[in-house]
Amino acid sequence: MMLTQDVWEVIWLSLKVTTSSVLIGMLAGIPFGAFLGLYSFPGKRLIVALIYTCMGLPPVLVGVIVYLLLSRYGPLGSFDLLFSAKAMIIAQVVLVTPIMAGLTMAAVHSKERAYWETAKSLGASPLQMMLTIIREARGGIWSGVAAAFGRAISEVGAVMLVGGNIEHHTRVMTTAIILETRTGNFAAGLQLGLVLLAISFLFNSFLMVGMMNQMKSRRR
Repeated sequence: MMLTQDVWEVIWLSLKVTTSSVLIGMLAGIPFGAFLGLYSFPGKRLIVALIYTCMGLPPVLVGVIVYLLLSRYGPLGSFDLLFSAKAMIIAQVVLVTPIMAGLTMAAVHSKERAYWETAKSLGASPLQMMLTIIREARGGIWSGVAAAFGRAISEVGAVMLVGGNIEHHTRVMTTAIILETRTGNFAAGLQLGLVLLAISFLFNSFLMVGMMNQMKSRRR
């Protein structure tokens, strides 16, 4: 399969939807996860249990819920978002935010005991102590980002339901692979799958190089 203009369009939309959903998920999930990792309060166990449950949300279920919310007779139907890239981003944000919140919480909590008292004894303010712990836990946080990116870019069930796999509008790599497979064009489907794997490999390699550079700078 040649990388025609239509194929590049599919790849670009996949990257746009995935990157947007991961960035929004980071803005919501990382601060919330850090808060849960640092502080205790009534009801925290229930919230943690809900986050861990949502980390394994079935994508089709998320797609159905978002579909109902955005449908013409749903509470958000007036925004006319169904069968659009924005609807796909919303569905993916619901899927990736719990992953980043849960892994951030675990990473921060593992560092909290070791660094909280040390930073406090050095006269650090609560904000400085929080930032120090988050900085030390960034390896686990970036692992959460990598997991969220992999979940988003490989997603098919939810984006198929709320996006509709409309050519030149909401077709992404995963839905295009399904379409090619159903029409018997297995070679094209496999080639799109290889492109998907290459993008995931490059993204994770970029994160790994960044983390290694940070570790080297700390040792110096």
